Amino acid sequence: MVKNTSKPSDSTLLRPTTRDLAKIAGVSRATVDRVLNGREGVKKKTEDKVNAAIAEIGFIRNLAAANLAKSRTYRFLFILPKSGDQFLSEILRHIHEAQTVFSADMITTTVRHIDQNNPFKIAAELTALSTETVDGVAIMAPETPQVRDAIQRLQERGVHTLPFISNQTPGREQWVGIDNHAAGATAGTLMGRFLSATSGKLAVIADSMLSRDSLERRSGFDAVINSNFPYLKTLPSLETYGSQDRANRIVSETFRHQRDIVGIYILSSEARGPLSAITKALPSQHIVIIAHERTPCTIDALIDGTVDAIITQDPGHLVRSAIRKLRALTDERSTLQSQEKIRVEIVMKTNL
Repeated sequence: MVKNTSKPSDSTLLRPTTRDLAKIAGVSRATVDRVLNGREGVKKKTEDKVNAAIAEIGFIRNLAAANLAKSRTYRFLFILPKSGDQFLSEILRHIHEAQTVFSADMITTTVRHIDQNNPFKIAAELTALSTETVDGVAIMAPETPQVRDAIQRLQERGVHTLPFISNQTPGREQWVGIDNHAAGATAGTLMGRFLSATSGKLAVIADSMLSRDSLERRSGFDAVINSNFPYLKTLPSLETYGSQDRANRIVSETFRHQRDIVGIYILSSEARGPLSAITKALPSQHIVIIAHERTPCTIDALIDGTVDAIITQDPGHLVRSAIRKLRALTDERSTLQSQEKIRVEIVMKTNL
């Protein structure tokens, strides 16, 4: 066998340039620049020739270099709830961290807080936004008609929007978060396995059932419990609305009237309030508790045995994925799907 010792040509080592593109298309580099930047003054026939040349030679535009040359910046806004506990603090920490990490890509990130229980104020905040001040918005808000309509109008004004953690638009692929139905189903499976053949009732606690992530988690949880563990009965959802006083009251009342509760599923992202209420209502009795999100509170509860398992998602991954997706929407490009998939993770005392 004769070994091929020839070196690859420069053309196989170097990425195609705009000069190559102009030569293949038979146009000037200025024309290529107009087509790449979507400027006017190019005939449809000429534009088609440039696009055909792009496909022929596999030209990939260096957006980073182009943005640097034009001093192009990306202005992204995170709209988050006003009230929040440790999980929201983790999200904020990673947003501030991203401000440094993505600074070389000319990306700025800011945060605006909203009253998640007032859909009309949320809609008013979104209505005030425009392309003059922001390029893309990641929105963490409950699903309501007012919010959905405001998001639709914001998109029509040219601002890219991305549901963040909670998807306000059913069936929309462009959003950032875990599969909440799968997360709820995972919690249901763990609950049933932990309780074995023990019969009884299950309490479910949420901040608000207006949130699509809460609805989907509850749906997944119920589906598994009803089909695989018929000796367990799920009670109607308890909504705390982020109020500790309300959490204390409704949890206490529930345990006073329901004596045979054997498990509790805290499906909201903030578990500290419900866990505090549960501890006051049941100071010594142990029942199976499954919560969401890895925070200092839930980790402490795992260690001391109050909580049996945590269903979680990586807050850093959530923030970085949102920024990458907003940049891709702004540049009219796609992201790597496998990189942006947020995994449903299970944390127990044994794998801390």
